[in-house]
Amino acid sequence: MAERRVNVGWAEGLHARPASIFVRAATSSGVPVTIAKTDGTPVNAASMLAVLGLGAQGGEEIVLASDADGAEAALDRLAKLVAEGLDELPEAV
Repeated sequence: MAERRVNVGWAEGLHARPASIFVRAATSSGVPVTIAKTDGTPVNAASMLAVLGLGAQGGEEIVLASDADGAEAALDRLAKLVAEGLDELPEAV
């Protein structure tokens, strides 16, 4: 299982717009990915309700994971998106 631990770069955390950006990126990766707080239960990263339900705050560490083919590259892109707190979905993601 591939895994990335990253701190949430959005000051407001994974709430509303940032969560929407993240979910779109996770969905477009074509790889099933889970997201969890460090000590929490993993949820589907492609589910807006699940991501919002995490309540991940800015600066808090989250864990992205996948065991699918192509997971390493997908997790690298998603981790960069989260860590940098990007305002828009980059074309490369």
